[in-house]
Amino acid sequence: MTLAALAPGSHDGVLLLDKPAGYSSTQALARAKRLLGARKAGHTGTLDPFATGLLPLVFGEATKFSRFLIDSHKAYEATLCLGVQTTTGDPEGEVTARSAVDVDAARIEAVLRSFVGFQDQVPPMHSAVHVNGRRLYEYARDGLEVERKARHIEVSAVRSLFLRGDELGIAVTCSKGTYIRTLAADIGRALGCGAYLVGLRRTAVGPFRLEAAVTLAELERDGEAAAGRLLPTEVLVANLQRHGATQDEARRFVQGQAIPCEAAEPGSEWALFSPENRFLGVGLAASPGRLAPVRLMATPSEGKSPDFA
Repeated sequence: MTLAALAPGSHDGVLLLDKPAGYSSTQALARAKRLLGARKAGHTGTLDPFATGLLPLVFGEATKFSRFLIDSHKAYEATLCLGVQTTTGDPEGEVTARSAVDVDAARIEAVLRSFVGFQDQVPPMHSAVHVNGRRLYEYARDGLEVERKARHIEVSAVRSLFLRGDELGIAVTCSKGTYIRTLAADIGRALGCGAYLVGLRRTAVGPFRLEAAVTLAELERDGEAAAGRLLPTEVLVANLQRHGATQDEARRFVQGQAIPCEAAEPGSEWALFSPENRFLGVGLAASPGRLAPVRLMATPSEGKSPDFA
């Protein structure tokens, strides 16, 4: 069935999208939102327009819990062009330097190993980071370079995939806020020849894998079937501790009241479920043994408290 768009309706959950090249994350979200007929939507971290791969999208009630996925580790497959440097660290920039490439597999593996672990990384000028009320790429477009604060990141794994001529393929697993463009340039610098990023594909975000993603073309062909692939909102909080509330606790929790949870330590966040295993929201232990609601799922009947009796 070819379907331009579904009629607007209530869609709650997470859609794993395989973003194509040429789309910003916001553009891809807008198109998926239209095709699904969703009223409320968001994404869980951006991908550059030239990059492809996994972009989890959140719809309806899931937008309230997107931060739990934004904080997750991510995995990429990247292709570096060795011996060339650009102004942006990717194909959109101008070439600033060319160098001879004289590396072998042993040298590459040694350099890649040196990047594993915690480190400070300075965001590139061509990025969306805010400095003094403006995004860095806005300064860059005006020909300005401003001082940026380094961010603490973690590269938990990086390995070589291939070396074909002057192109080096790598697989990277890293923390949120890691710029693969910057990592590519740093790897090139460490190899002594320079490098820039010519290809990037995100393969994982937290527990989600690219293999489970749907394409925009598939949404175009059959939006109803794609809507059926929405994952439930609670997948976003799968890494939180879980508390099964009693009927009375569930009623009080959705009314904004704190409830007892003996195992809750101050500062910890918990995913709350009703006796019927319905996801209620997230609670924070502001004091020992008690969970106060910080994010709640909308209740049935136009926001009225559900009947847990």
